[in-house]
Amino acid sequence: MAFGDLSFSPQTTVVIAVLSYSFCSGSLVLVNKLILHHLPYPSLVITFQLWSTLLFIQIADAFHFIDVDPIQWKHVKPYLAYTVAFSLGVYCNMKSLSLSNVETVIVFRALAPLLVSVLDAMFLGREWPSAQSWGALGLIALGAYGYALTDEQFQTQGMVAYMWPTLYLLVISFEMAYGKKIITGVDLQTKSGPVLYTNMLGWPPMLMFAAMGGEYGRLHKDIMERAHESESGALLSPAGVWLLMLGCIVGTGIGYTGWWCRSKVSAASYTLIGVMNKCMTVLVNLSIWDQHAPMEGIVSLALCLAGGVMYKQAPMKRMKENEGAVELGSSTHSLLKKDGSISDSSGHSGP
Repeated sequence: MAFGDLSFSPQTTVVIAVLSYSFCSGSLVLVNKLILHHLPYPSLVITFQLWSTLLFIQIADAFHFIDVDPIQWKHVKPYLAYTVAFSLGVYCNMKSLSLSNVETVIVFRALAPLLVSVLDAMFLGREWPSAQSWGALGLIALGAYGYALTDEQFQTQGMVAYMWPTLYLLVISFEMAYGKKIITGVDLQTKSGPVLYTNMLGWPPMLMFAAMGGEYGRLHKDIMERAHESESGALLSPAGVWLLMLGCIVGTGIGYTGWWCRSKVSAASYTLIGVMNKCMTVLVNLSIWDQHAPMEGIVSLALCLAGGVMYKQAPMKRMKENEGAVELGSSTHSLLKKDGSISDSSGHSGP
């Protein structure tokens, strides 16, 4: 049984895909934030989550619960570039969460639709956004700027506080556009295929990032300290371990629902969905910890979300060309009589 191939109407399938992805995406931001509070090793945490997803795929495939595409080099090659962007995006996101508050990450994520809309028009065959959509994207940018003015880290650290969120914005914009390109251009037959390839290719870069960030040394030091100080003998925070298990479950969920949702909508729409579902993240974030933006910042964030609601997906260029051809064909047909003579154009209603 292939994931997502249930007996639903196309509209219902899209709604289910969007809602499931939204739930997993919003939950993972909060869970990872909590994990990093207990286990401050972002790359190692992500590596463990990727391994857990691969383990789930192999076990489920062995018991014939899911169908999985075989690993082939012709499929590995197009996923390599995506995997690099995926790994960098995950790393930048985790670094952003570890150095700043959740709202900072959300607002920079809210700027991604602007860049993805440009990439959509330049490389994915869509029209440029309409005037309403440009206005909506401008509203998102305005909200992000308003948030920056209220952010204490921006006031005290300046642009240094936004280095990782900015890198996250650039990387994820490319990832969103390229992800749509490969899911429509690479012939994988199952929903597990993209999840398998991205997780299989994604963990080696994560281990490299862990080495670059000195996470192995910090982990070893923390384990040695807990071995001497902990009365229970636990080498890692028990709460952190339980949260890590939860993060593995949610991470597997977002792997599947993310690719499923991406296959149903455009790159820009997929990016906007990711922005919109962060509304739940903000509401939950306010009730969990004190590291959140002031009320002015939340209002600015709401402005970003309002801009996302106003945005209208641009149509495909070839669709507009086909519509024009149909209209031209209808006009020509109405001007020509069956005997080949030209009719009176006064009785024709133009396109």
